[in-house]
Amino acid sequence: MRTDTSETGLERLICIALTGSPCDPPIGETVGEPQPSYGGNGWIPGNRNDYDRDYCVDIVQLREFIKNTQPRLHDALDLKHASPTRQKFLARLQGEISKRGVIDVLRKGIKHGPHDITLFYGTPSPDNPLAVERFAQNRFSVTRQLRYSNTETQRALDICLFINGLPLATFELKNSLTKQTVDDAVEQYKRDRNPREKLFEFGRCAVHFAVDEHEVRFCTHLRGKSSWFLPFNKGWNDGAGNPPNPDGIKTDYLWKRILSIDELTNIIENFAQIVEVKDEKTGKRRRTQIWPRYHQLDVVRKLLADVEECGAGKRYLIQHSAGSGKSNSIAWLAHQLIGVKKDGKEVFDSIIVVTDRVILDKQIRDTIAQFSQVRATLGHAERSGD
Repeated sequence: MRTDTSETGLERLICIALTGSPCDPPIGETVGEPQPSYGGNGWIPGNRNDYDRDYCVDIVQLREFIKNTQPRLHDALDLKHASPTRQKFLARLQGEISKRGVIDVLRKGIKHGPHDITLFYGTPSPDNPLAVERFAQNRFSVTRQLRYSNTETQRALDICLFINGLPLATFELKNSLTKQTVDDAVEQYKRDRNPREKLFEFGRCAVHFAVDEHEVRFCTHLRGKSSWFLPFNKGWNDGAGNPPNPDGIKTDYLWKRILSIDELTNIIENFAQIVEVKDEKTGKRRRTQIWPRYHQLDVVRKLLADVEECGAGKRYLIQHSAGSGKSNSIAWLAHQLIGVKKDGKEVFDSIIVVTDRVILDKQIRDTIAQFSQVRATLGHAERSGD
């Protein structure tokens, strides 16, 4: 059967893969649940009418998550009603996301008055049934044709992904049938998506994807014409692009694999981050939002899997090119290796990173320090005797 790769067809294809439903925009407030007759992998169909444009949240999904996991807070925050109490909480939530970014808010939650509010439950230990239950109560939802603007009210994103009501990723989709490609999706983000819109502010979403049936690109900070998009492709024949896919379109790895609940949780917990970068000439610091490229995820995942199976002692050679993000790949690998276990025991007592260039040494040191959530785990040596 030929795959429908029109824009609408691509929207429906992604939604069916994630939720089991085409997620056709409904009317009225809805708490969606997966429809197993189609399949899906645990995502929930969202409703664009549930999106609060002032506070950039899917209020229904946020409310249901808190009601199911923290029922006392649901009542204390008066989430059922558009009351001053709820508005104060949403304003606090919005402020924390603006200050810290959505990834950090998901990881650590927020404090609002006397309340400590959890906004995401991370990967559970298999032997902890309560943690397994909590993780299953996260609400990963997909909304099509999201109208996000208070001023240009008919502008809509093709797809927006939410976790517990907080927007995480946006999509612009194109297809060759209308003679449009991923380049046109990138151009649409640059030209038509006003970076002053609250949804597109720095850190509000973790990533913005431009997708067609052949390629994927992404951007972590929309800045109009200055928006910088990187490829998120698997590579093909030692070059760019994606290999042929006998089971569908070339880019379906994005929603079938990368956006699976377990893999996306892994990215949130171990890869995505806002880091501070210091300009050595001016001394000024600027914040940069990091999202891994496909090849970075792939190499770290493969190395960790091999260590889990074989233990310590093997040697690996990773080929890279200039600008491939090797510092981040090394940092992600280093801080995840320390937690790898084989037969119930930790494989490594410590991880040592050796470089032969001063600039690279500082870059990797700073990167590991910012990715390591427990700072005491990092030490630095200038020479072998340190």
